Amino acid sequence: MLAIGVHGTSIRTSTTCTALLRELEQIWNDIGESEVDKDRMLMELERECLEVYRRKVDEAANTKARFHQTVAAKEAELATLMASLGEHDIHSPIKTEKRSSSLKEKLASITPLVEELKKKKDERLKQFDDVKAQIERISGEIFGFHSVNNSLMITTVEDEQDLSHRRLNEYQTHLRTLQKEKSDRLQKVLQCVNEVHSLCGVLGLDFGQTVGDVHPSLHGTQVEQSTNISNSTLEGLEQTILKLKLERKTRILKLKDVVAKLFELWNLMDSSKEERNCFMRITSIVGTSESDITDRGVLSTEMIEKASAEVDRLAKLKASRMKELVFKKRSELEEICRLTHIEPDTSTAAEKASALIDSGLVDPSELLANIEAQIIKAKDEALSRKEVTDRIDKWLSACEEENWLDEYNQDDNRYSAGRGAHINLKRAERARITVGKIPAMVDNLINKTLSWEDEKKSHFLYDGVRLVSILDDYKLARQHKEEEKRRHRDNKKMQDLLLNQKEAMYGSKPSPRKNNSFRKTNSYRANGNGSMPPTPRRNSLSGGTTSELLTPRSYSGRQNGYFREMRRLSTAPLNFVAISKEDTISYASLCGSEPDSPPQV
Repeated sequence: MLAIGVHGTSIRTSTTCTALLRELEQIWNDIGESEVDKDRMLMELERECLEVYRRKVDEAANTKARFHQTVAAKEAELATLMASLGEHDIHSPIKTEKRSSSLKEKLASITPLVEELKKKKDERLKQFDDVKAQIERISGEIFGFHSVNNSLMITTVEDEQDLSHRRLNEYQTHLRTLQKEKSDRLQKVLQCVNEVHSLCGVLGLDFGQTVGDVHPSLHGTQVEQSTNISNSTLEGLEQTILKLKLERKTRILKLKDVVAKLFELWNLMDSSKEERNCFMRITSIVGTSESDITDRGVLSTEMIEKASAEVDRLAKLKASRMKELVFKKRSELEEICRLTHIEPDTSTAAEKASALIDSGLVDPSELLANIEAQIIKAKDEALSRKEVTDRIDKWLSACEEENWLDEYNQDDNRYSAGRGAHINLKRAERARITVGKIPAMVDNLINKTLSWEDEKKSHFLYDGVRLVSILDDYKLARQHKEEEKRRHRDNKKMQDLLLNQKEAMYGSKPSPRKNNSFRKTNSYRANGNGSMPPTPRRNSLSGGTTSELLTPRSYSGRQNGYFREMRRLSTAPLNFVAISKEDTISYASLCGSEPDSPPQV
């Protein structure tokens, strides 16, 4: 169509030129121009026409060149944008149209693509800028801002040349990695900050100043300031935590020492519950692990100073009351020794202690410590003697039952139908069984005591007397008692035999004093619905009464006269039933008269 249009234009131009030449020739003819002039003017006219055509051709050529240059620039820009954005599917339709399309058509088809890619590049640049800004900010928090800025300046040029999706994905992946690392670091920093906050609370320190010394961003005073989570910050927090834990351990040891002194002084001074409650917060740390101590200010310097001041106050009060404390501890020692039947050390007796303190020869604190050591020693010895003392208690209980049974057997009314008689009868049966076990109980106790003495390489003393000696004396006294009982039974049988003979010879005559010496006051007491057993008592050793069995209780308070007491044991008959004077006369008359002699009335 272009060729047809140009040909039509040439035909019209040729026709017009021919007509004009004819008109020009007619004018020249009318003027009378010569042929030479006509040829000259025609040549000039042709030259002028060629110059016009040549000028137009040159202009058209320049225009074409400019179009070529513009299209090439657009194509180059398009290629650059495609390479930068990583787009490869847009260039193919341009190549297919390159041969058949005119320059204007090519330019018209390329220009929208270039504009579209420019917009896409601007959007892609914004995405890159946003990702890089986040990377820069997070990297600055993690690694420090100075080193990150230098590295970003180097990579900026390369990033503008490559705006592809691949490059953007790499940045986004790097951003997600940094975000994950930031989250982990931030969590670790928060844990460290919380631990510092807890330690500062326990120690009574300023939390803001403590974390501010590590990094100002950790205090959180500025909202727009991001928390620094760099390695230096983490190392600073870890070092701070170690220092705080070391300080906590030091203060705990110091406070425990102060609390131990407080407890010691409280116990010595008998401090009231109200005084102790004032320091309940610090006394609760005794026996508590370091990690479990979370009460705010419990390890502060103010609290330690307050406890130390209380120790100083009690120490001054203790010095003024030391003599009273020494007597109190001595009484405690004597009570322990009394309960365990151990002889207390006489070097710290109340009289001696008072004289030593008044004279100033001994420091009361040293004397008090000596008594406390004796208390510990007495408790340890009581613990080692426990197995033997338990057997002693069982033996003494059996002896009490034996004494009760002796009294019960001497009661003529024990078989009466009174209230509680059946209870006493049952107890008597149990007592007889217990009394029958006493010999074996004593032998076992002697063997156990000898074993203890072999192990400890010392005598087992009971209220200052060797227990084995007491047990041997008890066995000897028990044998004497049994012999006296047999002698009494023989005398009773003889007396009954003489009485029967007298009654057979002279008739029955009641004795005015019969059985009076055997009868004793009944010691049973009624309690409630029945009669309760009497409290066992030991028989006193005196003329005409049953000899006392020497149990450890009967030795109490007789250490100095121990052998004298043993000599006081006699083998005189136990006068359970006194023989009346009348019966004695009758027995003598029977023995001294002839069988056939009449009786004297």
